[in-house]
Amino acid sequence: MITLCGLTLSNYYNKVKLVLLEKGVPFTEEPQRTGSSDAAVLQATPLGKVPFIRDESGCTLCESQVIVDYLEARFPQPPLVPADPMAAAKVRELCQFMELYVELVARDLYAQAFFGGTVGESTQARVKKRLQTTIPALQRLARFSPYAAGDTFTLADAAAFSTLPTVAMATKAVLGEDMIAAAGIDWKTYLRLLAERPSVQRVNADRKRDVEANLALRAAQVAVGQA
Repeated sequence: MITLCGLTLSNYYNKVKLVLLEKGVPFTEEPQRTGSSDAAVLQATPLGKVPFIRDESGCTLCESQVIVDYLEARFPQPPLVPADPMAAAKVRELCQFMELYVELVARDLYAQAFFGGTVGESTQARVKKRLQTTIPALQRLARFSPYAAGDTFTLADAAAFSTLPTVAMATKAVLGEDMIAAAGIDWKTYLRLLAERPSVQRVNADRKRDVEANLALRAAQVAVGQA
């Protein structure tokens, strides 16, 4: 059985988890925070990032797109890429574009958007300028008819599920504008479509459970510190 290592608070962890659920692959989950210095973890994921997976033989894989491509090759049914080679490549093109030119750029805002830190004005200006180019480019590349790459759910939807709301919330929180929506991508309607899928419902429920548990733990720690 495959073991998925990481945290439900990670958007890329949830991307892989969504693909596992869509394919009906049995798997277990192993909590693992990013940035580990444990030698065994670094052997599996050299930068200590999550997610990573471990198969039945003990072999490991890191990097979410590599993982989902492996899952697609090993468990081809139901397919999450088209049979036609060019159409399949277009799905993977969309995945890479979203993550490399949109999510990775916006990630510089996350410290302030989600973790209570601050992001300098120069960084905010750089990120905004870059996203003003890359998000409209994504809008031209994606189809959303109704799914990201066309009329069927694909790996591109797993990537969009993990990227679009995260970037939208980060830009709204730090830059004062939801840059995904501003570019003409109706991501909220699209997410409501995805939310009809049992796999997405499971991922969202598990993430909500863990967010609430973390908030409760922090509140308890604060209460102990004030006692």
